[in-house]
Amino acid sequence: MWYFSWILGLGLACAFSILNAMWLELSETDGKVRPDRRPER
Repeated sequence: MWYFSWILGLGLACAFSILNAMWLELSETDGKVRPDRRPER
């Protein structure tokens, strides 16, 4: 049953990397106004 733990670990590593990338994208744009997305007055 070594394959079960291997697949489980691989799945958790992939999930962690996806969540980490999503968090990075969110934190880069948090509180910043992009030059092409200025608020309308």
